[in-house]
Amino acid sequence: MFEVRPLISALRQTLQRNGGFIKLLCTMSEGSTDQQTAKLLKRANEENEDSAERATKRVKVDGEHTEDDKKYPKKKVVLLLAYSGKGYYGMQRNPGNSQFRTIEDDLVTALIKSGCIPENHGDDMKKMSFQRCARTDKGVSAAGQVVSLKLWLIEDIIQKINQHLPLQIRILGFKRVTQGFNSKNNCDARTYSYMLPTVAFSQKDYDIGNIAAFRLDPETIQRVNRLFALYKGTHNFHNFTSQKAPHDPSARRYITEMSCGEPFIRNDHEFAVINVRGQSFMLHQIRKMIGLVIAVIKGYAKEEVIEKSWGPDKVDVPKAPGLGLILERVHFDRYNKRFGGDGLHETLEWDCEEAAIKAFKEAHIYPTIVETECQEGSMVSWMSTLPIHDFEGTAAEARDNKDEKQENADEGNNSD
Repeated sequence: MFEVRPLISALRQTLQRNGGFIKLLCTMSEGSTDQQTAKLLKRANEENEDSAERATKRVKVDGEHTEDDKKYPKKKVVLLLAYSGKGYYGMQRNPGNSQFRTIEDDLVTALIKSGCIPENHGDDMKKMSFQRCARTDKGVSAAGQVVSLKLWLIEDIIQKINQHLPLQIRILGFKRVTQGFNSKNNCDARTYSYMLPTVAFSQKDYDIGNIAAFRLDPETIQRVNRLFALYKGTHNFHNFTSQKAPHDPSARRYITEMSCGEPFIRNDHEFAVINVRGQSFMLHQIRKMIGLVIAVIKGYAKEEVIEKSWGPDKVDVPKAPGLGLILERVHFDRYNKRFGGDGLHETLEWDCEEAAIKAFKEAHIYPTIVETECQEGSMVSWMSTLPIHDFEGTAAEARDNKDEKQENADEGNNSD
């Protein structure tokens, strides 16, 4: 006779391994259909609740805030940033190098504490699509830096971020931009200024023991501006940075403006401000452009060295101190033309913030430059190194290799 019991037992074991619904079919033979249906519904509800709980835990683990997401949607914005660079190792964050404090270190911390971004975005800035217009060197300041990123549009956003920033770093403006906006790639040009004591343009035999008494004469200012005008246009600036070969296309840069303004008195010392605008600048380029003109004015080099520096030969170009360099503003002419008048987006201009920008410079940037210069004499100390430069190029190769190693060890950024 055919044995039914062993067959049913084997089927039951197989079906139990295949999940709740098939298991139900096995057990339904031993109980009522209604009771098993009720059990099935109860189990389905429990599984749904478990799934919802697991999803909630995943959200919490990822550092996401669902309530904030609903109330404050994450949007692409730009922040207008001003800072005094003294005491900082440049703008760009260097993860893992906590001893080298940067502007972005303090900015990211403030964004997290104010509730603009999740905490895990601080470890990976790509998560918020963060980008800055310019990487400023160690000690370099900015009055009009612009960064783009995605953040939660919390109320009183500028005030809340500034509450967690030191006084020498301020958010001065905030605007919505298109989702694909990138502050570096969409930037058409950058304007820098360089504030220096006018004694830098004195003759090399001037008595630097009395720098407060020095006053720049109109004829020298005219000559300075004539030399700065030579930089206008497109030139090969491979000698004005490190690790650029003469035939590297990226060494060609376009300069639209460069001039020195009228002198003025601060703390009984005479200062002047040099303004330069270009599409983009390489590491140390502006400081070397100014350093070479100073060397010519002081009589250490001939005027012809400027045009020679754009040729294939190696030229030993001195680098002026970083203290007086300021990123004044960044320009988005193409973006403004395309999106500024579409009725949805604002132009990236900061006319309404001009008063705040000026006030910040007067309170935090100019006093730092003047006081540091008067107390530490960075320009005067640098001027004493000019005689060791070989402007004829005979020993430039060895000196450049030494300078290059020092520059890379000290700073490691990619632009002024």
